[in-house]
Amino acid sequence: MKKNKVRIIQILPTLSYGDGVSNDTLAIDRILRKNGFRTKIYAENIDKRIPKETVQHIARLPRLKERDIILYHLSTGSRLNDLLPGFKGRKIIIYHNITPDKYFADYHDFSATLCREGRKSLSKLCTVPEYCLADSPYNREELLENGYSCKIDVMPIIIPFEDYEKTPSGKVMSGYENDGYTNIIFTGRIAPNKKQEDIIEVFAYYQKYYNPKSRLFLVGSYHNMEKYLRRLQGYVQQLGVKHVVFTGHIPFDEILAYYHLADLFLCMSEHEGFCIPLVEAMYFQIPVIARAGTGVTGTLGDGGILLEGKNPLETAGLIHYVLEHPRVREALTESGSRRLEDFATERMEQLFMNYLNAFMA
Repeated sequence: MKKNKVRIIQILPTLSYGDGVSNDTLAIDRILRKNGFRTKIYAENIDKRIPKETVQHIARLPRLKERDIILYHLSTGSRLNDLLPGFKGRKIIIYHNITPDKYFADYHDFSATLCREGRKSLSKLCTVPEYCLADSPYNREELLENGYSCKIDVMPIIIPFEDYEKTPSGKVMSGYENDGYTNIIFTGRIAPNKKQEDIIEVFAYYQKYYNPKSRLFLVGSYHNMEKYLRRLQGYVQQLGVKHVVFTGHIPFDEILAYYHLADLFLCMSEHEGFCIPLVEAMYFQIPVIARAGTGVTGTLGDGGILLEGKNPLETAGLIHYVLEHPRVREALTESGSRRLEDFATERMEQLFMNYLNAFMA
């Protein structure tokens, strides 16, 4: 394919292995290369597991020209937020949301500081981009509330669905499958904004009043959130709940195994920019019940049940109703499958290229 004369540079604070923002960055890189663009990724922090040819350190950023296009992924506090206005080139901000620092204030000072500084940068950068892409309608509203007056389109995170076809961990599967337990799951790092305590409370009612032979999988890393983890573990003991599994950071094949074992996905998050696990649950045809609000509403759409408010006893009863009525469960998985079509890789690629071509025109 003939190379496009336009050079497109992606910049982000951290390129990690397996996280949503990083996967989105890598997916965009593949789309740009497929469509003949000269492109490169630059980051300040680079996961050692990322192939060296994939990304370069920000210190190696070449001299940019006015006609170059910068795709800047805004998701946290970083010195790059301060450097961005000084870079030459046409700037597009891809906004992934920044969690309010209040959620981390009692648990991890550095995380709270990063989020606080990131939120300040969100406002300061409002006049910098010519154009913005937001992961969700909620993120778009946040940009508008922070003074962004450029054109803003919604561009969901591009999800590598082919990875979900890999073989799940046999060790995890053999440890839990076919034992007669009902498995409820939530995936996502252990973090206060995700309100794992609300999930635990709902599960406690479900286990006590509806199904004692039930299990809760809380799948996700608790790195830097050990204090919050201890509070959650104490809450489990306080409520007398049994069979609550905190997996911690685990390999991808083990995450897949927990999805394969799950009977229902429960999300009680109070703040999400997009919430990729909702899409993952729909992919694995797991019925979803989630608290409405922030990015959750826009991502789940009509692919599951959205809860207005939080009543743990009522939610526990709803879980029981869904799992005890095969037709209801089937209807939920079918609606999830229909919603999943909106995130199909080909559709996302076309949407991104439509937005990019319109910007360049």
